[in-house]
Amino acid sequence: MSYFFIFLVLLCTAVILYITIHPVFGGNPTKEQKETYNRFNNYVNGKFANQVPTKMKMSASDMISMGKEYFSGNKDRNPAGRILVSAIDWDKIKSEEDSLTWFGHSAFLLSIDNKKILVDPMLGPVASPVSFAGSKRYSEDMLPIIDQMPPIDAVFITHDHYDHLDYPSIRKLKSKVGHFFVPYGVRAHLIRWGVAKENITEFNWWDETEFQGLTVALTPSKHFSGRGIFNKDTTLWGGWVILGKQTRFYTSGDGGYDTHFKEIGKKYGPFDIALMEGGQYDRRWSWVHMTPEEAVQAYKDVNGNNMMLVHWGAFTLAYHGWAEPIERALMEAKKANVNLIAPKIGETVPLNGHLSVPISLWWNT
Repeated sequence: MSYFFIFLVLLCTAVILYITIHPVFGGNPTKEQKETYNRFNNYVNGKFANQVPTKMKMSASDMISMGKEYFSGNKDRNPAGRILVSAIDWDKIKSEEDSLTWFGHSAFLLSIDNKKILVDPMLGPVASPVSFAGSKRYSEDMLPIIDQMPPIDAVFITHDHYDHLDYPSIRKLKSKVGHFFVPYGVRAHLIRWGVAKENITEFNWWDETEFQGLTVALTPSKHFSGRGIFNKDTTLWGGWVILGKQTRFYTSGDGGYDTHFKEIGKKYGPFDIALMEGGQYDRRWSWVHMTPEEAVQAYKDVNGNNMMLVHWGAFTLAYHGWAEPIERALMEAKKANVNLIAPKIGETVPLNGHLSVPISLWWNT
């Protein structure tokens, strides 16, 4: 037996042990939970599945082209310098006025009916299970702002990928959060991280409940899940509808374009504000991420009144220019007569009807 083979065996063993032991990789559904999932139409052969058959593998030529682009591709994949975060107006956030505050990528604080809701609070410095690898945040570390937040009535998670479900953020947040709403399977991660199971509610697509006067529902998306090598698609993914007295809110979560957006619009539209995923796209994975143009069309499908593009502005996860998503979305929105807002990271937008947020082109400064 060669020393090289022994080294490979030891390396693989070490990696498997690390993934098994370190809590950042989350937990796994129990046998009883899996038995529950087996009754779902969207759970097939031990995995959650999209509404329509979805290609999830890239060809060898795609893998090679990705490698080439990684080393010699778009030079604008990252901003030239650190992105500044606007001074957060905590008084405005703590007021009874409905509002939305963006923290970059897909992380938001929604104030609705005087409830404080966090959506996908990925506030950590790197979208990765380890600090020495992965995409680093364009702005300064945002974890400290958790200490300044008011008590959080609920956290909503769209899926368990590292750029949406962040271990350091949840660990820091959990003591000030009343309840967590997650797709099926994600509860296992939170429990491993110290969240009490009675403070977690799991949803399947189209499940709906009342929460402190709000109507909340998980809606389908066309995506996938997983935090480790062995747990791909063992948890569900989706978007969220949150309906208050004055504001009807929707966030798409991650996912490719398909007919489910029209279904969502028919069941829950119109929406006063719709957050549409439209960054980190690529022709090689077009089935699980929308282009900015598709995001505008999906927004029209769900019957929105005001649109905001998400899944950009904080991390580089794809091979296009880092500001390309918003630039393309603005052009498409103008052609489609769509009111697209593009606030600065940290800026609080009042949700008071037709939103008029000046386009400052802050990403060019």
